[in-house]
Amino acid sequence: MPHVMVEYTDNLSSHTDIQSLLHKLGQVLVGLGDTYPVGGIRVRAHKVTEYRIADGKADDAFVHTTLKIGKGRSEEAKQATCEKLFDVMKEHFASIYEEKYLALSLELVEFQHKTYKHNNIHSRFR
Repeated sequence: MPHVMVEYTDNLSSHTDIQSLLHKLGQVLVGLGDTYPVGGIRVRAHKVTEYRIADGKADDAFVHTTLKIGKGRSEEAKQATCEKLFDVMKEHFASIYEEKYLALSLELVEFQHKTYKHNNIHSRFR
């Protein structure tokens, strides 16, 4: 962990480089040093093709990001992580936000129960 999942409406595809956003979000997590093991970072996007926003009459768009992490980090660390990730999102979509109706959101999910993992990627970073 952590895993970052970005859901975005398909009407944003021609306006932005989602791969660039994923890179920037991943760099935030890598840059937080020992807070998150580099070998556990996963960042991915899902383009949403079927959706309805508000009254369904405008070409509205949304980007919803979910950050999933394991237990054990301080409230300060979680808040700092979310603020940095959300700042990246707002910066990345700033020009689109000025041009069209766009809803940005970020959600933190902290697992409360054991997770099951089998990952040898961590060994590259030891």
